[in-house]
Amino acid sequence: MLRTLSIRDFVIVDKIELEFASGFSVFTGETGAGKSILIDALALTLGGRGDASVVREGAMRADITADFALGAQAQAWLAAHAFEADEGGALLRRVIDNAGRSKAFINGIPATATQLRELGEMLVDIHGQHAHQSLLKPDAQRILLDTQAGLQEEGKAVAAAFKAWRALARQREQFESNAKNVVLERERLEWQVGELDKLAAKPGEWTEVSNEHSRLSHAASLIEGAQEALTVISEADLPMLSQLTSLTQKLVKLADIDAGLAPVVELLEPARIQIQEAVYGLNDYLSRVELDPARLQQVESRMSDLHATARKFRVQPEDLPAEHDSLAAQLLQLAAATDMAALQAQEDRAQQAYLALAAKLGRARAKAAATLGAAVTAAMQELSMSGGRFSIALQPCEPASYGVEQVEFLVAGHAGTTLRPLAKVASGGELARIALAISVITSSNTATPTLIFDEVDSGIGGGVAEVVGRLLKRLGHDRQVLCVTHLPQVASQANQHFEVSKDSSAGRPVSRISALDAKARVEEIARMLGGLEITAITRKHARELLAL
Repeated sequence: MLRTLSIRDFVIVDKIELEFASGFSVFTGETGAGKSILIDALALTLGGRGDASVVREGAMRADITADFALGAQAQAWLAAHAFEADEGGALLRRVIDNAGRSKAFINGIPATATQLRELGEMLVDIHGQHAHQSLLKPDAQRILLDTQAGLQEEGKAVAAAFKAWRALARQREQFESNAKNVVLERERLEWQVGELDKLAAKPGEWTEVSNEHSRLSHAASLIEGAQEALTVISEADLPMLSQLTSLTQKLVKLADIDAGLAPVVELLEPARIQIQEAVYGLNDYLSRVELDPARLQQVESRMSDLHATARKFRVQPEDLPAEHDSLAAQLLQLAAATDMAALQAQEDRAQQAYLALAAKLGRARAKAAATLGAAVTAAMQELSMSGGRFSIALQPCEPASYGVEQVEFLVAGHAGTTLRPLAKVASGGELARIALAISVITSSNTATPTLIFDEVDSGIGGGVAEVVGRLLKRLGHDRQVLCVTHLPQVASQANQHFEVSKDSSAGRPVSRISALDAKARVEEIARMLGGLEITAITRKHARELLAL
C-alpha cells in the first residue's frame, strides 16, 4: 500500500508531505483546489508521461516521491530487476526539470519509465473521473472483460496467430499479383546456383591451391636451395657439422684442464644437436619435393576457374562457398514461396490455428461475461436501479486480432425494459452508476493493494451517494482505497480525510492539503453539504452523516 507521498514544485503545489493509512481515505475541497493534481503526481511516479508543463512556475524541477509497502509479487519483481527492497518497501521517485527532461529512480537506483509502469501496475490501480466515457467504446469494453477474466495472455496468443495467418495470406496474394517477376527471379537464382554447383568450390580451397601453386612454381629453386644448404652442413669436403663436432670434442678435453671452458662447451653442444636436426629435416624435405609440371598446370587451371567465377559474381575467390550457400538458401526460400499449393496449405494451417485459439478465447469470454453481468446486475440494485439488468453480449464479427467476436455491454435501466447497448440507453447518471459498479467489482477481484477513484462518483447524488460510500468503504476492508470526491455522503464514510485548498495570498495560487481531525471533518462535511455559509443545521447534518 501507499505509505507516504512527497510532492515538490508540481503544477500549483510547492511542497506537500502526506502519510497514508490503510482502509478508505478521501480527498475533498473546492473545485480547482488541486484534488486531482495529487492523483496526477502519483501517476507520474508510476511511469506516467510528463513534460515541462508540470513544473511549478518559477521552479527548476518537479520532484515526486512515493513510498510503498510491497507484497510478494512486487518484491519478486524488484529482486528480478536488481532493485534492492528497502525493508520490504519501494521508494519510487520521478524528477522532471523545466526543460522537460525526466529522471526516474526505484530505491535510489536509476530506472526507466517502463520499469516504473511495470512495478506500478502491481501497486496501484487508478480509476479516472472519465472512466465511464470509455465504457461506451467497444474496444474498451472488450479490454475490460478480458482483464477482469485474466485473459490477457490468451488475447496475445490470438493476436500473434492472427498476425502469422495474415502474413501468409499477404505472401500468397503478393505472389498471385507478381507471379511473373517471381518466376524470373527464381530462374536467375537457379542459373547462379548451377554455376557454383559446377565449380564446387570448398571452404578454404583458395588458400590451399594458392599455397600449392606457389610451391610448385618455385620447385626448382626450392630443391636447389635445400640441396645447397645440406651440402654446406653435412656433405662438403669440410662440412659444418663435422667441423663443429670436432671442435666440440677438442674443447671438452681442454675443459678437463681448465673448467673455465665448460660454459662454452655447454653452448656449443645444443648448437651441434640443432644442426644435426636440420640435416634430417633437409633430407626429408628433398625426398618430398619434386618437379611436377603436370600438377602445376592443373593447379593453375583451377585457380583460373575460381578467379573467373569470383569476378563474375563480384566476390573474392575465398568467398565463393559462402556465396553459394547464400544463393542456395534464397532459391530454397523462393521455391517454397512460389509453390502455390504449399503456400495455400501453410495459410490454411495458420488460419485453423488462429480459429482454434479464437474459439477457446471466445468460450472463456462467454463464461466471464455471464459472471460479470450477474455481479454488475446485483450492484445496480444497490445503486437505486432496482430491476435493472446488465449483460455482456458477444457479437460474431470478421476474424480480427482480438478474436471472432466483439464485446458489447447491454443494459436495461428498469424492470420490464429490453436490454439495449449501453451507449444508446444509459443516461449520464445511470452510466456513472454502472461504471462505478463495474469499477468496484473489477477492483474486488484484483490483487492490486491500492485503489484510487478520481471523482468516479460524478453524476451521483442523494441516497445513491451513501451507497457508493459504503461500497468504497467495503473495498477498504481488504485494501487501501483513495478517493477524490465532492459528495459528503461518500466523504463521511472514510477512515481518513484530507482537505485540499488553494492559497493565493502570495500572488500566485498554491495548493495546500491537511489531514482533518474529528472537529475539522465536521466543518468540511458541513461545507460540502451547505455551500459557502455553514450553519448549525449543516453542522448537525454533518455530524449525523459521520455518526452513520
